[in-house]
Amino acid sequence: MDFWELVNIRQSIRDYDKEKKPSKEKILKILEAGRLAPSAANKQPWEFLVISSEDVLQKIVKAYPREWFINAPYIIAVKGLKNESWKRKDSYDSIETDLAIAMTFIIMAAANEGLATCWIAAFDEKILRDALGLKENEVIYAITPLGYPKNEIQKPISKDRKPIEQIVRFI
Repeated sequence: MDFWELVNIRQSIRDYDKEKKPSKEKILKILEAGRLAPSAANKQPWEFLVISSEDVLQKIVKAYPREWFINAPYIIAVKGLKNESWKRKDSYDSIETDLAIAMTFIIMAAANEGLATCWIAAFDEKILRDALGLKENEVIYAITPLGYPKNEIQKPISKDRKPIEQIVRFI
């Protein structure tokens, strides 16, 4: 797919076909995009969790209790390894930026493969940590359901965005 077409059609989907599951090959192809994402000092301080176990999904849905959320056959969590991220001398830690870039690559690759995602950060962090058995040095800033949309994605879609003149300044 053309890059600009991909940017224009990608959208957050909140309705998944639980019965139609993406193949493992397709999921690995999408996660390869995350693996290739840039990170500060090329530290790659991440691990990608592909969650499909009903037991774990039931625990995760308690961290984000939305009816549509549990219908996705998979949840992808980009786990950050804080002890492996690059730190600047002024104490800036690249972990959140690195994970956001990796998640962006993953959701864009999913859209390119005809799969649906929805970036979620409004989860209960403690419940999610417990559900995934995270260690003290591990963090998750975002998760996304992954699956086929229940209804066909509308192309092109109308995106509510500020005009470029309001957000760009040449200096």
